[in-house]
This record gives sequence, structure tokens and C-alpha cells, in this order.
Amino acid sequence: MARRAGAEAPVLDAVRLAVSEAVSNVIVHGYRETGSGAFTVAIEQAGDELNVTVSDAGCGMQPRMDSPGAGLGLPLIANLAERFSVTAPPGGGTEVSMTFPLRMLTAA
Repeated sequence: MARRAGAEAPVLDAVRLAVSEAVSNVIVHGYRETGSGAFTVAIEQAGDELNVTVSDAGCGMQPRMDSPGAGLGLPLIANLAERFSVTAPPGGGTEVSMTFPLRMLTAA
């Protein structure tokens, strides 16, 4: 979708890495109690931006003392995306929303 929308190569790399990290968080953290569950990746182009949302119906954002990760996933996503938020939908789970510019701004 990002490629079809005309995203430049650095943006494509940022989207790939951020979405991969968000989906990995679903797998490792979202369904840690049940071991399995579904997630959704929604992508929408809005003008010259790409909005990506990764959502699950897992246990939500909870502290995890036995976390197998380094705890760098969400800060990485925040660094890669132009805008980023993590919310808890009313029905439970976690929703990670990321916005990426399709083109990188160049200095004049």
C-alpha cells in the first residue's frame, strides 16, 4: 500500500520496521496469557500521509516483569513515525496508530 501510494524508499523502510515492531508486540505481549489471538493492520492514505493502525483484542498494555524484549519497540516506532499513539479501545486490547509522510522533506 505504501509503495502504491508513492512512498519514498526511506518511508517504506520506516513503515516496514514500525509495523513489524507493532505486530511483534501483539504476538509477544498482547496474547501472552492465551498464546494466540487475532490482530488487524489497517492502512489508509490521507493526502500525502499514510495512516497505519495495528490493533488486537489481547490483554492490553500491562507491565511485564518477564518481558523477553529490550523494551525499545514503542520508542523505536515513535522515532520512525511522524505521529504515534497507543490507546486502549473500549472493548479491550491495544491499538497502535502511526502516521508517516509519503515523501521526506528536504532542506532548501
